[in-house]
Amino acid sequence: MKNLSKKPGKSKASAGTQRKGRAEKTVYVGMSADLIHPGHLNIIREARKYGRVIVGLLTDNAIASYKRLPYMPLEQRKLIVENIKNVSEVVLQETLDYVPNLRRLRPDFVVHGDDWRTGVQREIRERVIAALNEWGGQLIEPEYTKGISSTQLNNSLKEIGTTPGIRLKMLRRLLAVKDLVRVLEAHNGLTGLIVEKTRVAVGNEAREFDALWLSSLTDSTAKGRPDNGSVDLTSRLTTLNNILEITTKPIFFDGDSGGLAEHFAIMVKTLERMGISAVIIEDKVGLKENSLLEGNGGQQQDSIASFCRKIQYGKKAQFTDDFMVIARIESLILGAGLDDALRRARAYIDAGADGIMIHSKSKNPGEVLHFCQEFALFQRRVPLVAVPSTYSQAYERDLAAAGVRVVIYANQLLRSAYPAMVRTAESILRHQRASDCETECLPIREILRLIPGCE
Repeated sequence: MKNLSKKPGKSKASAGTQRKGRAEKTVYVGMSADLIHPGHLNIIREARKYGRVIVGLLTDNAIASYKRLPYMPLEQRKLIVENIKNVSEVVLQETLDYVPNLRRLRPDFVVHGDDWRTGVQREIRERVIAALNEWGGQLIEPEYTKGISSTQLNNSLKEIGTTPGIRLKMLRRLLAVKDLVRVLEAHNGLTGLIVEKTRVAVGNEAREFDALWLSSLTDSTAKGRPDNGSVDLTSRLTTLNNILEITTKPIFFDGDSGGLAEHFAIMVKTLERMGISAVIIEDKVGLKENSLLEGNGGQQQDSIASFCRKIQYGKKAQFTDDFMVIARIESLILGAGLDDALRRARAYIDAGADGIMIHSKSKNPGEVLHFCQEFALFQRRVPLVAVPSTYSQAYERDLAAAGVRVVIYANQLLRSAYPAMVRTAESILRHQRASDCETECLPIREILRLIPGCE
């Protein structure tokens, strides 16, 4: 494959020669334009030297497919780019792949900074070159503007923090643009930072967690208390505040049963005011027992009418359309069966639930997938939530294919931390010194880098 990419200034086509021709040449520039900085302006200015500039603006879906949800929604980004000097036209780029737009527009040039020669966008660059070869187009690669990037700016914004209103809206934005929202539990500030900052590159995709799950199980366990409601809402809100202060991603709050309908309405108002995106409540009554306990003999399921009333109280209490009340169905846990779970799902949706969480303690995802199959036949559906704790072998792609929109990893951080801490404590007792357990420990300088303000 012939590589037609080149550095600016080497082309025979200059601004003067371009404009003397019968028709001005076209230049395609693809960008996210989430946070505009001098690097974007340099690229556009360079592109204008070669002809009429068409910006292919990546949609929220395209950006979220390979990295974070953009800070600004598409409408705002489009308005800004349309008003940048030297931009003649803005078209939407629906995928990370440039080729569909390039084949439709057949531009004479594509201009992109030279930073994509390596890393996750390298394959995309190769496809651009191959497409341009089809009609003799050329790739122009100005030197990347050093010292600044949208990622750096986004990280700086995260250091500053966010507002409750911005955070509150993010979950619905994610559900609008992503096939699957990936959520991980946090039970204190440190685990909140792990969910906020952890990301890995897999091929052309940069993966990270989209949201946090504040679980009553992990919160109570971290406090050394049983998961039976003994940690009250005031204590849990203290944990929540610690996490809110140092994270920016949307939060799902585990509301247990929600209590009395009148009390649940107060919980909704409190959580919404704090910027929480969703509360999940389970359709059980009586003293709480964790659903994954063996036996569950003392647990009882609420009546459909009573739980629907609770959902309605919660929905009437909220101030905005952004907050979500998600109904957690315990029918499969308590042995009531699939038909009961489906009947409840229909009723809870009719009562106003914004989502349905189907829970299971089976080690096989079969019964959850069966529920998903039947749920897909509903005329009226809401986002479906799954929590693969016992059926942990289930892949995200299989859950998504079945119709699951949110997957919550509900307790893995706490469960993985405990064995490591026990091994460390045993090592110190056994060897009567600390050096033998260093392999279990993160270097102090790495811990300090993780905490904002310590670097």
